[in-house]
Amino acid sequence: MAERAQFEELARQLSAVGAVKRDMGRILPPDCPTGSAAVLTLLGRHGDMRMSKLAELLAVDMSVTSRHVAHVAARGWIERHPDPADKRSRILHLTPAGLEQLDELSRRTTHLLAERLADWTDDEVGQLIRLMTRLRSSFGDCRSAPVRHPSAAVPVCEETTRTPAST
Repeated sequence: MAERAQFEELARQLSAVGAVKRDMGRILPPDCPTGSAAVLTLLGRHGDMRMSKLAELLAVDMSVTSRHVAHVAARGWIERHPDPADKRSRILHLTPAGLEQLDELSRRTTHLLAERLADWTDDEVGQLIRLMTRLRSSFGDCRSAPVRHPSAAVPVCEETTRTPAST
C-alpha cells in the first residue's frame, strides 16, 4: 500500500486536474457549454435514455438536467420522444445534427490533447489511460460503460455540468 505522503501528493495532483478540465472547456463552441457537451457525450456513449437516467449519469438534479436538455433540444441536437412504456416520460435521442456536434467536440478535444501531449510517447499516453480507467473503476464510476458512438470520447465528469468560469 502507498504511503500517506504519496496519497497526499496524489490528492494535490488530482486537484490540479481542474486546470486541465478548464482548458478543455475553453475549446468548446460558444453555443455548446460544458453541460451541453456532457449531455451529447452521454447520449453518444449510452444511447437513447430517459431524462432521469441522464440526470443520474450527470450526477446533478433534474432541474439542472432539464436546462441542459432544453439547451441542446433548442439547437436541434436532440429530440424528445414519448416513452412507449410511460407516456408521461420522454426518451432523449441524438439527431443527425447532434451527432455532427458530437463529432466536432471530439475533433476539438482530440486536437487539444494531441497538441498538449505532443512530447508524450504512445506508451505514456496508454499508461495514463489505463491508470485513469483504473482510478475511475476504484471509485465506481457509472460512466465506464462501453462507448456506443466513436465521438463519445469527449471527456465527461460530474463537474462538466458547470461552466468553465465556475470551476
